[in-house]
Amino acid sequence: MYIETLKKELKNKKYRMTPQRELVLKVFMDNESKHLGAEDVYRILFSNKHTVSKATVYRTIELLVSFGLLKKIDFGDGIYRYELAKKEKMHHHFICNVCGKIYEIEEKHLNLIKKELAEKGFQFEDFDFKIYGICPKCSKKTKKKSSRKK
Repeated sequence: MYIETLKKELKNKKYRMTPQRELVLKVFMDNESKHLGAEDVYRILFSNKHTVSKATVYRTIELLVSFGLLKKIDFGDGIYRYELAKKEKMHHHFICNVCGKIYEIEEKHLNLIKKELAEKGFQFEDFDFKIYGICPKCSKKTKKKSSRKK
């Protein structure tokens, strides 16, 4: 689906479908549950013996964002991350302040907030919800360390 959409968008805008563009998109398709930065994509391609320059990776990612195939996300750590843009379901994020891992929160858990806003007359087209805290794994580690000190 994404590859065909990319081919169509490229053709409409008079771009060529290059092997590099397809490789970059495939990295996101193969790592669908991850939130990858441009450097992550470059490392994955490099580790798989693909010769794609960093500049090409960055330009391709921005092109994919402009076509609506990728969503650009800022988690506040100075690194833009990207994920496949899925029209059928929205999701939001929990970011661990200790390990930096990003967990997805399905939209169904936020329906109460959306309903309350709608009842108050707010209209929205999209929203991005992020919760920062400590994940269960890091929380357990923190508790173990504090119990050893006693």
